Amino acid sequence: MADLFAPDDLPPVPAEAPLADKLRPRALADVVGQDHLTGPDGAIGRMVAAGRLSSIILWGPPGTGKTTISRLLADAVGMRFEPISAVFSGVADLKKVFAAARDHARRGEKTLLFVDEIHRFNRAQQDSFLPFVEDGTVTLVGATTENPSFELNAALLSRAQVLILRRLDATALEQLLERAESLMERPLPLDEDAREALLASADGDGRFLLNQVETLYSIEVPQPLDPAGLSALLHRRVAVYDKDREGHYNLISALHKSLRGSDPQAALYYLARMLTAGEEPLYVLRRLVRFAVEDIGLADPQAVVQCLAAKDSYDFLGSPEGELAIVQACLYCATAPKSNAAYSAMKSAWRSARETGSLMPPQNILNAPTKLMKTIGYGKGYQYDHDAQDGFSGDNYWPEEMQPQSFYAPTERGFEARIAERMAYWDRLRAERRPK
Repeated sequence: MADLFAPDDLPPVPAEAPLADKLRPRALADVVGQDHLTGPDGAIGRMVAAGRLSSIILWGPPGTGKTTISRLLADAVGMRFEPISAVFSGVADLKKVFAAARDHARRGEKTLLFVDEIHRFNRAQQDSFLPFVEDGTVTLVGATTENPSFELNAALLSRAQVLILRRLDATALEQLLERAESLMERPLPLDEDAREALLASADGDGRFLLNQVETLYSIEVPQPLDPAGLSALLHRRVAVYDKDREGHYNLISALHKSLRGSDPQAALYYLARMLTAGEEPLYVLRRLVRFAVEDIGLADPQAVVQCLAAKDSYDFLGSPEGELAIVQACLYCATAPKSNAAYSAMKSAWRSARETGSLMPPQNILNAPTKLMKTIGYGKGYQYDHDAQDGFSGDNYWPEEMQPQSFYAPTERGFEARIAERMAYWDRLRAERRPK
């Protein structure tokens, strides 16, 4: 199989190579933004110091150095580097790789198998790694942008250490700019504000940043560009967001937690992040409805009404006008009084129903549509509440074998404060009218 990455003993990178390749680090110490892993106290730093490498999964956003670190790891511990991509490889390719690794092992050469985008291998393909990782034929280094917990087999994860790479911060990205300027022997044609805008546009992706830098160096500009000039020349990086993957769940979790924390500004930010990245508006609306009944409940019964009205408004208006209705529902939920009392009551009642099985309700509250049922006592002694004093009989509605339970405990927030008053009133009347 052709080597996907040029080894260090090849001739210097030709002039036409991309700038990102020209600036690829030659040692782990040159990797930017991942000191928590590559530094002396980091997991990778300790492995290199010990001269012993275990199988690892490198999980992080695009352009953060996963491929580079893997290659440098092999060099640092003196291992043979064998790269494959899950996009272009199948079981037949893996068999060839494992056979070659065994041949080299017989000659005393250890193999570091780097699998780019390992999450794209299906479960059966991932299982094929297990015996070769287990017996030491290969040391696996997998790279993925997706949450390994969702995408990789538990058996494979148990044999590998997951190391998390961080998106590159402004300091790390600035280092890349300085290295590019040093290589090109001239500064970027940007003023200070445009330079900051360029760093922000990379969204933590070093490869994207260097590709943008390469574009800037390929043109002639009469004077340094300002942010508007930079924006007209370059396209901003599209936010990383897969609707069925971790970015989706991270943002909906952030939206939900911001709403629960009554922070309308943060909630609106995460709502914007999702919708501008292409999230399905109806999905967001479903989550808002769920939030209204789980985290607001009867503290403000209008919350669920607002969310359902937003859904109808969006259906009626379509996009982009309908997004304003979603914004209104989001802000309403964020600023509403919060209570999960109904949600907690539901869980408690469901648990009690499972535990008590099929206890019969008291006969006095059972309908008696047949003569036999009347004869055996169904409906006997039922008190019609509308005929009772205060419209409240205070009767018992629980099975005889079961003590009355308390599932719903309203808070003192919002409308639930009034509900609490009503319940306390009925509890007092019930105690007064209970047979002595």
